[in-house]
Amino acid sequence: MADHAGKAIWNGDQKGSGTLTTQSGALNAPYSVGSRFEGKQGTNPEELVGAAHAGCYTMYLAIQLSKAGAQVQQLNTESKVTMDTVDGKPKVTKIHVTTEGQVTGISPEDFQKHAEDAKLNCPISQLLQAVPEMTLSASLK
Repeated sequence: MADHAGKAIWNGDQKGSGTLTTQSGALNAPYSVGSRFEGKQGTNPEELVGAAHAGCYTMYLAIQLSKAGAQVQQLNTESKVTMDTVDGKPKVTKIHVTTEGQVTGISPEDFQKHAEDAKLNCPISQLLQAVPEMTLSASLK
C-alpha cells in the first residue's frame, strides 16, 4: 500500500483564504470561510470528503461486484456530507450515499447487499465511522 497526502495553505485570519492541493497535483483549489459556510466560490473540506468517499465507495463496490461475477458498465455515486452546528461548533452529522449502477449478471437484492457492504467497509467509510449517521440509497438502472 502507499501513503497519499493532501496539503492546505492558509493566508490571513478568518477572513483570509487558502489553497488545497494533492500530492498527485490533481487538485489545486481555493477555499475560504465563505466557500465553506456561505456558499461562495471555491471548495471546502466537507466537499472534498464527499468526493473522496464517493470515489472510494464506488471503486470498492465495482471490485466487489466484479468478484461476484457481475458485469459493471457504470456506477454513479454521490456522497452528501451534512454539517450542522452542535453545541456551538460545526460538526459533520450525516453522510448520505446515493449510488446507481448499470450492472448486469446480478439480482437487485445482491446489488443491495454489495452496496451496503461498500458503505460499511470501503476504507473511507471506515475512516468516517465517527459520523453519527451514514445512510444509503442504491439502485440499478
